[in-house]
Amino acid sequence: MYQWDFGFLWGFRDLLLTGLLYTAGYTVICTALGLLIGLVVAMGRLAKPVWVRGPLRAYVEVFRCTPVLVQLVWFYYALPVLTGIQISPALAAILALSLYGGSFYSEIIRGGIISIDPGQSEAARAIGMRRAQVMRRVVLPQAFRRMVPPLLNQSIMQLKNTSLLSVLALPDLLYQGQSIAHETYRPLETYTIVALAYFLVLLPATILVKRAETRLSSTAHA
Repeated sequence: MYQWDFGFLWGFRDLLLTGLLYTAGYTVICTALGLLIGLVVAMGRLAKPVWVRGPLRAYVEVFRCTPVLVQLVWFYYALPVLTGIQISPALAAILALSLYGGSFYSEIIRGGIISIDPGQSEAARAIGMRRAQVMRRVVLPQAFRRMVPPLLNQSIMQLKNTSLLSVLALPDLLYQGQSIAHETYRPLETYTIVALAYFLVLLPATILVKRAETRLSSTAHA
């Protein structure tokens, strides 16, 4: 029978804490950049010129239809070959995860905007509002309420995706767990603690999403 022993992990607590901080840091950076990219792309896809919408749609489809692990590897190994510019694993990870997240955020934002009744925009334009004012004062405030739950859900996915950073030897939580497991030959205890750490971080986030969905649903029916 296998003898479980979690006591040895206390000696590796600094490594695990460092990995957790790296995971949190990459999540915050990639989520913020992804939201910014998503907003710009969503606005661009709502523009009328085809030469604007076409490339942006191609970007969204490419990143949504390819695995994020493949994108991480491509950005680190293939992009330098094409550009002649060597990039660090950290930069490759930020680029891949931000662009990957941005493709999903853009569809969430675009979907929220087009879900608003066009009649409201027409009424606002009729009273003299400019297009930018209509978007800022009429459309976005209503659309944002509908966007919140899916945006939060996608941000949770961004945190989960950081577990793939270990493929680029970045010292995130999973990478540190792998290092500990290889050194101690105790993978069961190590990966159990790593899984528990992800669970403890993600559980409050999922509860927050459910509460936001419930609150917005009750407000919409009020």
